[in-house]
Amino acid sequence: YDMFGVYQHTFSMGQEAKDTKVIDAKIFPSGSGTGVAVMSTNFRIFLVNSVKEPKNRQLPEMPKSIADPNCWDIVTEERNTFALVARGRELFKLNQSDSVCMLQNITMQNDYMSFIMMAISFNQQDLALYTKEGKIWMGSVRGMKYCEFDTGRTERPKQIAWCVDGEKSRQGNALIVTYSSILLIIGPDGDSNVYTFPDPAIFLIPEMDSVRILTTTTHEMIEKIPKSVTNIFAINSQSSSSFLFESHKKFLEKSHQSDEYLCLIKDTLDTAVDECVEAAGYEFDPETQKSLIRAAYFGKAFCVTHNPDKYNLMCRILRVLNSIRHPKVGIPLTYRQFNHLKPNVILDRLVFRKHYALAIQIAKYLKLPESRILEHWAQHKVIYDKNDEDVARKIADKFRNPIALGVSFCTIAKKAQEIGRTKLAIMLLDQEPKASARVPLLLKLGENKKALLSATHSGDTDLVYMVLLQLKETTQLADFQMTVRSFPMAQNLFKKYCKQYNASALNDIFTQEDDFASQAEFTLREGFADVAGLETALSITTNAYKKAYREVEGELCEEGRKLIKQQKTFSEKYSTSFYGLSVHETIKQLLTIGDLKTAEKFRNEYKVPDKRFWWLRIQVLANNYQWDELEKFSKIKKSPIGYEPFVEVCIRQKNVDEARKYLLRCREEKKVKWYIRAGLTKEAALAAFELKDLQSLYIIHMNASKTNDRQLINTVENYINQLSP
Repeated sequence: YDMFGVYQHTFSMGQEAKDTKVIDAKIFPSGSGTGVAVMSTNFRIFLVNSVKEPKNRQLPEMPKSIADPNCWDIVTEERNTFALVARGRELFKLNQSDSVCMLQNITMQNDYMSFIMMAISFNQQDLALYTKEGKIWMGSVRGMKYCEFDTGRTERPKQIAWCVDGEKSRQGNALIVTYSSILLIIGPDGDSNVYTFPDPAIFLIPEMDSVRILTTTTHEMIEKIPKSVTNIFAINSQSSSSFLFESHKKFLEKSHQSDEYLCLIKDTLDTAVDECVEAAGYEFDPETQKSLIRAAYFGKAFCVTHNPDKYNLMCRILRVLNSIRHPKVGIPLTYRQFNHLKPNVILDRLVFRKHYALAIQIAKYLKLPESRILEHWAQHKVIYDKNDEDVARKIADKFRNPIALGVSFCTIAKKAQEIGRTKLAIMLLDQEPKASARVPLLLKLGENKKALLSATHSGDTDLVYMVLLQLKETTQLADFQMTVRSFPMAQNLFKKYCKQYNASALNDIFTQEDDFASQAEFTLREGFADVAGLETALSITTNAYKKAYREVEGELCEEGRKLIKQQKTFSEKYSTSFYGLSVHETIKQLLTIGDLKTAEKFRNEYKVPDKRFWWLRIQVLANNYQWDELEKFSKIKKSPIGYEPFVEVCIRQKNVDEARKYLLRCREEKKVKWYIRAGLTKEAALAAFELKDLQSLYIIHMNASKTNDRQLINTVENYINQLSP
């Protein structure tokens, strides 16, 4: 349970402890958190080091005896936990890492019958044992004795507890023993003091630097007086801080002695100021705090080099300490405890006690983030305030700038969703500025359209994809498609996704939208991926384009389908693959096979121009070295492409003699070029001379010079001289 009695969780100490029953229990602090140890009726000890993550551990068993244990306690070290058990005159150490218990050697000068009480100090270093005869053994948990003390009392004390001062030295520690209306304080060297209380009910609570004393009407505290406080307030103190305090008092009295005190401490004034500031932190009385702080402020004015940071920080800390010490808050921490816990822990404790307003004021005052306080307050509102609109409005008012405050509406909405307040969760999510945080929770709440709307408005494609894929998995196909159609961006992104990962779903979308053009493109793309079904795909594509009033694309697809059908026939007829060939390549393949009649028919069907057909025909004849057929073909009629292509195909096949036949039929202005390409330089020179083409003659002369053909050089030079003016 928590401090308000709200159930948290249950854990077991093990089956053996359950079967044998528990007769005593101890709660102790450990490195893992708060631990619990129990002793069963057969005097076995079981413990867990953390109640949040309980792992049962059984300590070693003590030797059998007719006597029962008188007292026991738990000691925790950095990585070890053990129990000290007193039985009669013996003290046993039960360590969880050992298989057997160990007997601690405790020696006392005075005779005794048995130990009846023990106390472990808050720092787990000191041990006190109280005997039946009223004697006390004080020492360390390891067995080193500090002293023995005889109380002179025969009655059993109500409680014994160590008071430590938080320092490593044991000289500041003391043992406190309470009887009815009496409190006995014993120092580590055996010195003692007795105090009486009007209330017989006294309860001690050891803490890190003090012991709290609770009675039915009062709450008091015992601690070692800090050195800074002693230096200031001790009788006849000669410390500089005491003189500074007196100087300030005299200054308020307008006495000249104030200056005299200051003159005495002018060399140590800086130390005096710091000591007054420190002493103010240890005081609980606000008036005493003010006196010390004012004295420090007074001294600071005469100390030019003093750093004011300590003074400023202490003023802040004192305001916080006095606020939380107020009876309505009830957290009377000491200055040492405040420094040990740190401000964030103090804020957590205030929040846990639901002092939200004070926690926010302290956070602002100490310049700490308010986000955790606001979120805890909002969650408290969600749990206990039943009016959804009122809760949402109040939270929105507090979270006016959530990003700057570092708070999230989603955290609060998640809490509302956990306790079944779905409507409130949705209202809170409407206020969340971050779509990446808002959208997943909207999906979890079943608000699919809102989630998709938020994702699309954010412009984050990854977020939109996340929503789409989750909706696709969790909703019916028809509902999913209807939802997505309402959001164009989401629709386009889903199409893109389907195009890459789910083609059939993409076609379903096109069909649902009557998008015939997209259906045609999809079918055509799928057809190219599947060769066997391409003809059928083209037929479907043609119909789809016609429905989309795309006549040109439809006719092209129809021609493509017809071409594929014919190519399939040719492939079967000639046992040669025609698949994937263009019209041009198909004609060339037919000519290569030698089926001129079919090629002519195919050419006419697809309206292939005469020039292109002649080109194909002469290429195939030359490639097949059918020179006689090529010559016959050239004489059928006048060539629509001229005779230069005839020369070119002959040159490609390195047949210059055949090329000569067609060079004579080439156009006059082209002859020189083709003679040169054929390597017939003499004929080229003559043709250039006849055409009076000096430029070509110079080119031929240059080429002849490279080959050192003297005869050709002389001939060309002769031609050039004849043509030169």
